[in-house]
Amino acid sequence: MAFLPVLLLLLLAVAHRATSQISEDSEALPRGCGWGLVRPYTLLCDLDSIWGVAVESVAAGGALTAILLALVLLCRLHHISEAEKRSGVGPILLLLLGILGLFGLSFAYLIEQDESLCLLRRALWGLLFAVCFSCLLVQGVRLRRLGRERRSPGGCALTGLALGLSAVQGIIAAEWLLLTVLREGRAACQYLPLDFSLACSYVLALLLAALTAASLALCGKTRQWRCNAVWLLVTCLLSLLLWVAWVGFYLYGNAWLGRSPDWNDPALAIALVAQGWLLLIFHAIPESHICLRPPPQPTAPDYFDTSQNSTRMRETSFDEDIPLSHRQFVENQGYGYNDENTAGLRSGSGAGQHNSNTAARPSAPFRSNVYQPTEMTMILNGGAVSTSAQSQVPSAPPTYTGRQLW
Repeated sequence: MAFLPVLLLLLLAVAHRATSQISEDSEALPRGCGWGLVRPYTLLCDLDSIWGVAVESVAAGGALTAILLALVLLCRLHHISEAEKRSGVGPILLLLLGILGLFGLSFAYLIEQDESLCLLRRALWGLLFAVCFSCLLVQGVRLRRLGRERRSPGGCALTGLALGLSAVQGIIAAEWLLLTVLREGRAACQYLPLDFSLACSYVLALLLAALTAASLALCGKTRQWRCNAVWLLVTCLLSLLLWVAWVGFYLYGNAWLGRSPDWNDPALAIALVAQGWLLLIFHAIPESHICLRPPPQPTAPDYFDTSQNSTRMRETSFDEDIPLSHRQFVENQGYGYNDENTAGLRSGSGAGQHNSNTAARPSAPFRSNVYQPTEMTMILNGGAVSTSAQSQVPSAPPTYTGRQLW
């Protein structure tokens, strides 16, 4: 919720200064600012400095996207039944909150500097980046645990860990402001770019740790979570490249081009917006899609698929699918039926025939290996059974009703 005080403060400042300076400011308004905005808010509508309008539009679109994605996650949270996916919702929501703060802070760089605004910029810059990169780090730890142990820490524990890591950067920013502004008496807007970059060294350490965790998550045993790890690794790599680019331009590029104080604010504003959209596209949206995706349904085997291995199907005993209790009942019924048949045949045949009929019946695996012309084999063979195959079929003794036993 860090962006709400920032946005409220900006709105109050705009309203106060717009009402107090409309009558005092006699300077002509820039092109595009014809509805009451005066200095120092002319960058929000100045069409001559088009970078301000472009940053404002892109930041507003990103903030709206982050809000909609967070609402979708909250509304669909009860549909996520898997515990492994529910554990990642908390860090995603915290990341969306940090992204929203990045877009909101970019508006602070579209206003001309004053003392309170510079304090706000310096305090929230590193803190918001620390929140985002801490979420990436805990996501890497989560995916590493899922890949090795197939279980993840709880979502509340991961969110608490991310907040704890972010609080360290908040303490660093507070000490930096106390030492430079209160103790040494410097103005909040008068600071060296190198000091500003060094104050964000902990944020860069979090980003490197998240990159390491994402690389280790790819080495897990379970392939189910490797897609998440790939998206996380791409996000960390692109974020690292972005940080190298804006820090290099902020420290050396402006001085080399001779635009040292003038292009400082545009460089920082563009870095905020680019980082926010990068986190949205490459991590928040894919991770939310994977969390909201329903689990795959188990597919039943297709016994009519002739492309399967016929040898394995012939050697498969269908008696293995029958429970033990039912199997014993079927065997008892078979033996009882055989006894009745042999008793009926005893009166009409001699002792030799009785001994041959009362012999043990072949077991189910043995019968499955004997060629028997069933309906399916007749269909597959074109409806005819060869005489050589018929001669190999063992004859079964008839019952008193004339039916065959097997």
